[in-house]
Amino acid sequence: MAQEQEGINLENALFNAADVLRSKMDANEYKNYLLGTIFYKYLSDSMLYYVAELLEEENVSLEEAQKLYEENQDDPDLIDELNLKFNYVIDAKNTYTNILKTVNNHTFQISQLGDAFNSIESQGKEFEGLFDDYDLYSKRLGSTAQKQSDTISGVLSAIGKLEIVKTPGDTLGDAYEYLIGQFASESGKKAGEFYTPQQVSELLTRLTLVNKDYTDGMTVYDPTMGSGSLLLNFRKYVERSERITYFGQEINTSTYNLARMNMILHHVDIVNQKLRNGDTLDEDWPIEEITNFDAVVMNPPYSYKWSANTGFKDDPRFSAYGVLPPKSKADYAFLLHGYYHLKHSGVMAIVLPHGILFRGAAEGKIRKKLLENGAIDAVIGLPANLFYNTSIPTTIVVLKKDKQDRDVLFIDASKDFRKVKTQNELRDEDVEKILTTYKERKDIDKYAHLASFDEIKENEFNLNIPRYVDTFEPEPEINLDEVSKELRETNEKIKENETELISMLKDLTSEDEKIMKDLNDFISVLEEDVK
Repeated sequence: MAQEQEGINLENALFNAADVLRSKMDANEYKNYLLGTIFYKYLSDSMLYYVAELLEEENVSLEEAQKLYEENQDDPDLIDELNLKFNYVIDAKNTYTNILKTVNNHTFQISQLGDAFNSIESQGKEFEGLFDDYDLYSKRLGSTAQKQSDTISGVLSAIGKLEIVKTPGDTLGDAYEYLIGQFASESGKKAGEFYTPQQVSELLTRLTLVNKDYTDGMTVYDPTMGSGSLLLNFRKYVERSERITYFGQEINTSTYNLARMNMILHHVDIVNQKLRNGDTLDEDWPIEEITNFDAVVMNPPYSYKWSANTGFKDDPRFSAYGVLPPKSKADYAFLLHGYYHLKHSGVMAIVLPHGILFRGAAEGKIRKKLLENGAIDAVIGLPANLFYNTSIPTTIVVLKKDKQDRDVLFIDASKDFRKVKTQNELRDEDVEKILTTYKERKDIDKYAHLASFDEIKENEFNLNIPRYVDTFEPEPEINLDEVSKELRETNEKIKENETELISMLKDLTSEDEKIMKDLNDFISVLEEDVK
């Protein structure tokens, strides 16, 4: 998050904006206002910079671009060009730059921002409801209209100096990650939103792309997409990223809208984004058009409770396994859902807690069936404390449908990380080491082991990584001669020090007979020890 302009960076801007909201609402609610503000600013700034470009004005500031827009907004050709480029047009009075001007001259009215949001949301299906969580008239912002305006003014002002458009990177994803890490713990609540750290996202993405060529296009599916950053990660590693079609589902409406914003921020064409707000487990999706995908990536909520109704035994996602994952732990329900929607030639990578590797009962039966079918390609143990809302160690399971054997590669990467404040983080070299090991599929002492199906069967289909990768470090042998020598040298040193102490004590005098008697008795005890 290295965005900087006029001395302000993304973290500072977010912290300052959050400071305006502090004490007014729970910390996990900040994002509704802060991320919405960033998104609105992105839409506005992108359009203004493009206006300047169309009018052949170079190196202009936002204020200068705003003035150009005000002078030319009645030009129908200009408006057509903006619509063609963005699928939206923001009126000059509704731009972030203009509204920020009213904030600075103290004429801002909260209705101005409401009008701007309504105008944007009315310009097409892709924008509908994107600002639903941005409650401009919430009593939490203030008890009066003026106090509400003052609070929103503070947020707009804090974000106002950020350069969002011309800074490379995932602005919304970075902001989301920062907000969760910085403020979620303050509220003492778990929102159930699992943001996937960038290094883990990269690993999941690249695992599904090993030995694949998707130059002609590909489909990617994340059934628990959260903010959509995991899906969008594929853009970095696929040569023709404009040919990627993204499918994603998210149960939380606020987070679903965040994913939609993220797609727009990354210029994903509306025809290439197939996103849905819904419950992945209770209602299978997609069921029409494309239903199987080249890559499936998932970081679902861990040990999530689900209905596990008997009717699901006839659901094609679960019916082949004879049992359903337990109500108290939906980990395998998510895994089977994703695997069901995987193409025969595709690859799936999912992050789950270690318990899925060894828990018995229904989960044990499902695991056995997957192993017998050769579905599990690799099990990768990650370090603990990688995620903001859980410190437990996690594992990546890689699955395929076209494996020619039933071997499973085990990688223990749990010790490779760096500590950043209170979190652990995978380094670039850690990610590369895992990927290289996955590609080569060879044993590496204390790191990786390629287990045969027979070996797994002997272990009763228990996939707990220590059964296959021995990371035990033997205690160094103790040289007793060296220990004896050190003891003798230590004892000699003690005697030398005691002798020196006795000499110093004998130099002490006192006119008090009792004190002298006690001192001499103490000297006698020490002299006995020295003998």
